[in-house]
Amino acid sequence: MIVELQNLTKIFPSRNKNSDDEVVAVNDFTFTIPDGKLVGLLGPSGCGKSTTLYMICGLQKPTSGKIFFGEDDVTQLPAENRGVGLVFQNYALYPHMTVKQNILFPLQNLRGEDRLSKEEMLNRAYEVAKIVQIDELMERKPSELSGGQQQRVAIARALVKMPKVLLLDEPLSNLDARLRLQTREEIRRIQRATNITTVFVTHDQEEAMSISDMIVVMKLGIVQQIGKPQDVYNSPANLFVAKFLGTPPINVFDGRIKDGVVYIGNEAVGDARDVADQNVYVGIRPEGFILNDDGPFTCNLNAVEVMGRDVSVVATNEASINPVVRAIIDADNKIDHDRKTVNFFIKPNKMFLFNKETEERIYIVEDR
Repeated sequence: MIVELQNLTKIFPSRNKNSDDEVVAVNDFTFTIPDGKLVGLLGPSGCGKSTTLYMICGLQKPTSGKIFFGEDDVTQLPAENRGVGLVFQNYALYPHMTVKQNILFPLQNLRGEDRLSKEEMLNRAYEVAKIVQIDELMERKPSELSGGQQQRVAIARALVKMPKVLLLDEPLSNLDARLRLQTREEIRRIQRATNITTVFVTHDQEEAMSISDMIVVMKLGIVQQIGKPQDVYNSPANLFVAKFLGTPPINVFDGRIKDGVVYIGNEAVGDARDVADQNVYVGIRPEGFILNDDGPFTCNLNAVEVMGRDVSVVATNEASINPVVRAIIDADNKIDHDRKTVNFFIKPNKMFLFNKETEERIYIVEDR
């Protein structure tokens, strides 16, 4: 099912009765979600990602704009008639019901021509339970399950209606680190097995990048960038996107361009041949540093953290916006921990320039 959002806007009235200030939760969002793909809505709290999800499912009505499922305009259609499956952050399972009863519940509420026989309902319940690998847990209560198992029950309950669109609202937030990793892999497997168009809301950029076919990065209700996860990471449209994606985060420096050369402090670290002289922000990904005593970029060494196959060099630089500079280098590099400074070459494809005023990306010849 193709989902098309046309100029979608949601405005909430001010909570302060003495103020006329409105809150624009989503601002002119236009995007087409391809059929059978998993799209991640990504951004910090308050960026409008959950509001967008609730408008897609019908729990909230847009202030303006339209929503299409395929050729059908569903903007004013009630939530129960849209054919969507919604999975909440807190699972919302009925504690007094077994897993089987929880999964069957949406089918038991079907009416008219959609009503199924008891045998058909059971067959469908066990079918989706097998897809999410909980078919052996059908007689248990939610309290007898782990967090990851409860999440699978919630997904099965959403899938049993055979929805046109599956919507996941921060479904992994309540799980520990190991379960998060395992469950996000399961969500991706389930989505591929069912081929249901899926929208996944999260503030965790690692989650979004690892399982999404496409990501939509949002800030204050405005879409910042849309694309394949790796493409957005490799070519951020602005400083916000560059800083939001990546662990460890991108290193940001006060810099300048003079005569086609990028400077951080007084050190020339790269080329910008077609860019006018100006002050800029220089962003360098942690993996963009090449340790070399002849390198033009100098930092004061703080610590060396060995992380198995990689080494994290923790340093400082007067021009750095971040408290520390982090460089991720291969563990084969030998570093004298007692030295005062370290020098680097900078990989051109891992260095990005941003306008000081607008924070928009400044593209150089090699970027285009």
